Amino acid sequence: MVEKKIKIKFPDGAVKEYPSGVTGLEIAKSISEGLARQAVGIMIDGTPTDITAKITETSEINLLKFEDLEGENIFRHSSAHLMAQAVLRVFPEAKLTIGPVVNEGFYYDIDHPPFKEEDLIRIEDEMKMIMKADLPIVRKEMSIKEALKLFKDNPYKIEIIKNIEEFGEGKTEKSDTVSLYEQGEFIDLCRGPHLPRTGMIKAFKITKVAGAYWRGDAKNKQLQRLYGISFPDKKLLNQYLEMKEEAEKRDHRKIGKALNLYSFQEEAPGMPFFHDKGTFIWNKLVDFMTEKMRLRNYQLVKTPIILNSKLWKQSGHWEHYKENMYMTKIDQQDFGVKPMNCPGHVLIYKDAWRSYRDLPIRMGEFGLVHRHELSGVLSGLFRVRSFTQDDAHVYCTKEQIKDEIKDLLLLMDEVYSTFGFEYSIELSTKPEKAMGDPKIWLLAEETLQETLLEMKKFFKVNAGDGAFYGPKIDFHLTDAIGRTWQCGTIQLDFQMPEKFDMNYEGNEGSKERVVMIHRAILGSVERFLGILVEHYAGKFPLWISPSQVKVLTIADRHEIFADKVIEELKNKGIRVEADYKAETMNKKIRNAQLEQFNYVVVIGDKELESESVNVRTRDGVVHGTMKLNAFINKLLLEIGNKG
Repeated sequence: MVEKKIKIKFPDGAVKEYPSGVTGLEIAKSISEGLARQAVGIMIDGTPTDITAKITETSEINLLKFEDLEGENIFRHSSAHLMAQAVLRVFPEAKLTIGPVVNEGFYYDIDHPPFKEEDLIRIEDEMKMIMKADLPIVRKEMSIKEALKLFKDNPYKIEIIKNIEEFGEGKTEKSDTVSLYEQGEFIDLCRGPHLPRTGMIKAFKITKVAGAYWRGDAKNKQLQRLYGISFPDKKLLNQYLEMKEEAEKRDHRKIGKALNLYSFQEEAPGMPFFHDKGTFIWNKLVDFMTEKMRLRNYQLVKTPIILNSKLWKQSGHWEHYKENMYMTKIDQQDFGVKPMNCPGHVLIYKDAWRSYRDLPIRMGEFGLVHRHELSGVLSGLFRVRSFTQDDAHVYCTKEQIKDEIKDLLLLMDEVYSTFGFEYSIELSTKPEKAMGDPKIWLLAEETLQETLLEMKKFFKVNAGDGAFYGPKIDFHLTDAIGRTWQCGTIQLDFQMPEKFDMNYEGNEGSKERVVMIHRAILGSVERFLGILVEHYAGKFPLWISPSQVKVLTIADRHEIFADKVIEELKNKGIRVEADYKAETMNKKIRNAQLEQFNYVVVIGDKELESESVNVRTRDGVVHGTMKLNAFINKLLLEIGNKG
């Protein structure tokens, strides 16, 4: 009998023949043993799959390593199972629920009394034993009836299985079966994919414990949520732990309080109160972006916070976003507090008849929006209920799309490089819940992809994570300690112009449908400010620093000249404060440095006599004696250069 052959296409375009039934692991071994040791999974025709799965048809594949996002997810999902197995070995009475991957690691929700510190040590020790045993991780299929019997003592798994039976999510191709994964004595209900062996998880740590309600419903029982992190080697774990330690020092909530930037009050949960210094930074960010928009001929607009529900129904937000909106009644009619600025800009566009000669129209707003986030997810400036979007919409013809997106890509680069951020790009495609013609979606996705390629921008595809009205380009910033933050977005929207009948007069007098591009660069001014606090560890560059200069006097007789110095600095628009207290100079200098003043000016007899200033930085660099005008010019140059 002739062995059936299949063709396997690799990411570089190469095609090789393999026998039908070959696994990803066997393909990896055929390339190199090193690759086989590193491969954690495989993408088969765009779907993440177990590396031990058999491939029986001609396919396009990509062998996944931990460095790949999909590979990292597989690795961390298997780590959640490793932790769950260890929990059951140490605490057999515990009831497992679910254990997904999250942005930073994984967690497992467990029905058990609160875990103590010594419990976590015992669980980690058991995880090491399971890792060293290098247990094979094997996928199995089981009928729903058998699965109900297997998990008869776990009400949470029973509920999940019955949900699968009713709604079908998580079923295998055989409609009456579900998938499970087995490692040693441990078996868990799971869609996968997973690693082939437990021994691949070389380094891990349980990072924290938190309370969590089953299904996120406070009416249900509170569970113990064990969070963890894992890596393929200890060096990566140590680097991560060092980064976390540094991140704690940079926590924007602590720094914001220490530097008197902002506060959070019980009277308005999730809504920040900006103090004078925080407001200065906020305004500087807005002024910076405003100038960028002015240079690109943006129309700057302002729209109401509360709009009639008819508008939100027409835009699709009522159907797709209502649970996150605040509602009110005015004159017996439903109104919604805006969670986004888009519909308001649409109304401005439609307020006049537009010609192709008017396009593109670039319309920007620093719009205050409100979103009803659950109290449990609120987190300083990073997750709030009230924030300001640096929102803009570009209205253009289909022929102008690429040029407009290219201009936005250049603008993103200008802004992020000013703050010292590097960034990566993701192209997010059509989600499950989306509105509009699939053909229009395909056109939109292809247009964004072609534009990125023409601009020579490397990007990854984030399948299914687009907005409900269109695909988008997302920008992930990397901060000073290597963390990533999703900030900017460019969203191509053919749907809203349809819903609102948005048109323009073409060059032959015909009525044409306009295209709408949504974009935000900072994203949320508040969140971006919080990111900057942590990125700079509170040491802001001079141009956005709320504490630019502090003037210190050695004795009372130096105060008159110090007052003159302060007045001249203020007249040049420089923020300055004074410390005339009768304390040691070392203490006053130290206090100014802790308050993160960029420059500390000392005035004594020598400075009084020469009408100069003695200058040092918050980092202890001593510039020495300078004439006041020379010092002011230095500051103005640094501010102008945004150094």
